[in-house]
Amino acid sequence: MEHLSNATAAPIERIQENLIARVERRILNRLCAVMPGWVTPDMLTFTGMFGAVLVFAGYLASNLDAGWLWLSIAGYVVHWFGDSLDGSLARFRKIERPRYGYFLDHSCDGFATMLVVVGIGLSAYVELEVALIALAGYLLMSIHAFLSVRVLGELRLSYLNAGPTELRLILIGLTLTMLIAGRENPIIWQLNGFDLFVGGTGLLLIVLFVVQTFSTARRLAKEEPAVHRHRD
Repeated sequence: MEHLSNATAAPIERIQENLIARVERRILNRLCAVMPGWVTPDMLTFTGMFGAVLVFAGYLASNLDAGWLWLSIAGYVVHWFGDSLDGSLARFRKIERPRYGYFLDHSCDGFATMLVVVGIGLSAYVELEVALIALAGYLLMSIHAFLSVRVLGELRLSYLNAGPTELRLILIGLTLTMLIAGRENPIIWQLNGFDLFVGGTGLLLIVLFVVQTFSTARRLAKEEPAVHRHRD
């Protein structure tokens, strides 16, 4: 989500190095220019949330028929539209509300992520326990991003050249694979290929959190060296 520019009075440096950032920015700028005046950033934020609900519903209904996975794919598109455009529109119209936007945006982001990942775990293709590992990894990285805003004044929107949009594209690809391949047989420990992919992604995020935590702590230690006071 991009509903913010600042969370505090001090300027926040936005770090976005994902692969398609420039192309996406051009698309968002064009959409902002043609957006009707009655459309507000808040409306787009809740449009994104509605998209997450569609994703959840599609995965849940896939237990009845695989065709419902198309609803999840459509939900990802709706979620991208609202989630990526809300803050862009606020900045385009110069009507940012930094603290309000930061709070609302990341609150909705956390809830939307929960809907998407739990939906995957409740589908006919991935075990819920495996999906929860991915959810834990994503939330840990979110915590790291929020802490970095406080201690470094940096809001990192991408890691390993991937951001929210790339993640959605990966999940759309995963969902299309579910449609094509159908339910897979277990490969190891009763886990199928979808389980291994989702669980592996979650473990990667957890490892990335540990690495980033040590890296940031080392940086802060250099910037704030320990001061030893001598007793008289």
